[in-house]
Amino acid sequence: MLVTAKDMLKKAVAGKYAVGQFNINNLEWTKAILTTAQECNSPVILGVSEGAGKYMTGYKTVVGMVNGMIEELGITVPVALHLDHGSYDGCLKCVEAGFSSIMFDGSHYPIEENIAKTKELVEICKKHNMSLEAEVGSIGGEEDGVVGMGECADPQECKQIADLGVTMLAAGIGNIHGKYPDNWKGLSFETLAAVKELTGDMPLVLHGGTGIPEDMIKKAISLGVGKINVNTECQLAFADATRKYIEAGKDLEGKGFDPRKLLAPGYEAIKATVKEKMELFGSIGKA
Repeated sequence: MLVTAKDMLKKAVAGKYAVGQFNINNLEWTKAILTTAQECNSPVILGVSEGAGKYMTGYKTVVGMVNGMIEELGITVPVALHLDHGSYDGCLKCVEAGFSSIMFDGSHYPIEENIAKTKELVEICKKHNMSLEAEVGSIGGEEDGVVGMGECADPQECKQIADLGVTMLAAGIGNIHGKYPDNWKGLSFETLAAVKELTGDMPLVLHGGTGIPEDMIKKAISLGVGKINVNTECQLAFADATRKYIEAGKDLEGKGFDPRKLLAPGYEAIKATVKEKMELFGSIGKA
């Protein structure tokens, strides 16, 4: 049974830990993240980008797969299924398909338009008992073809969006999707503190969790970040383990070419990465 992200994030902010959003790309990814969450007794958010949704043939397929797995694997920890960086139309499709949470990324619109569209989605989410994440100030790096430099959000604009009644807020604080460049200046804790001051208890979201130093992650959590997104790190771990398996010629031994064997090392690598992140975020045992 999918739940919204609302209660899990409220508890996280109050308890000074964060819940990880781990993006899913296929069956292996989903199974690895769900089983790790269950083993760690941690709440979890499964993130689906519009590109990944399309790759998995559509949102209804994703909802069917996730609901089926929760039932057949006996998953009892809270699981939210969340659209990541959704367009307005993408959000509506996920409402229809049965997601429990959506993110509307209106950060590239003028603030008035971001507010207007977010306002409409607040009402829709209330009706369907879903959680809603909004974004102010673009997150840098590339995600599904969108490239940004990692701007810092305007705290006043963050307050305007938070006041609309969204569940959680992604505010750009110099964070980047993908790998961080060598000349990265680090997170702007000044911006984060200013946003926190104006938005009160609202859970804040840190995108681009891959490659941010651990001390910065812990500091961000202490300043009110309740949700941290991880995607690239799981992809790198999966690719690395798969490459090693093939380079060692294991796919040529016996039935090593069977996809269940071929993808197993990558699957285990995702599990290890997710567990490591849950430890860092402090969500283990908090289900």
